Amino acid sequence: MFVLTIDQRGSRRHGDRVEHLLDALAAHHDRTGEAPLRGFERTVGDEVQGVYDDAGAVVDVALHVLRLGGWTVGIGAGPVDEPLPDSPRAGSGPAFVLARAAVEAAKSRSRTVPLAVRGRDDGAGRDAEAVLVLVAAVAARRSDAGWAVADAMSVEAPRQEELAARLGVTQQAVSQRLRAALWAEERAARPAAARLLAWAQGVGEDRPARP
Repeated sequence: MFVLTIDQRGSRRHGDRVEHLLDALAAHHDRTGEAPLRGFERTVGDEVQGVYDDAGAVVDVALHVLRLGGWTVGIGAGPVDEPLPDSPRAGSGPAFVLARAAVEAAKSRSRTVPLAVRGRDDGAGRDAEAVLVLVAAVAARRSDAGWAVADAMSVEAPRQEELAARLGVTQQAVSQRLRAALWAEERAARPAAARLLAWAQGVGEDRPARP
């Protein structure tokens, strides 16, 4: 299982934005169809928590929250106490403890990307963190034009000539923007991060083969 603990940054300056985040997460889940096992809820103060059983969905939502800006993301990978309650606030077990350790680590001033992963398999968790931080750092450097083509390709997967016609630019311009945005590299890295997260759970006989 995967527990995400997300904490607001600078809430004293910007006010409580938790409801805005919960709305944004709900819209993201509706758009992608990647619903959490237990939906995000406010836990305490300006912090929210959700539970997933799919590593790929965790990668997607973590990177989406980082793109929104203003949030610290901690991911805990490991077992949870069963049966899992309806509310994440009532949940317990190693994954919840690891998520708490991760979000606290992510608050370090030395981090350029406010994300950390802690897993029952500590090495795999930190490897997953390294890949996710690199992907997020690359995405943070994108221009608005780069995001426009990257979003369109990621969500709709149109042919480049169709996208060029829609944007009123040449196909060559679309290709250049995708290269500058490192879109293909990001799409290739996401499954790698998900496999490492799945390994980081470190539980049972059903662990995936380590990359």
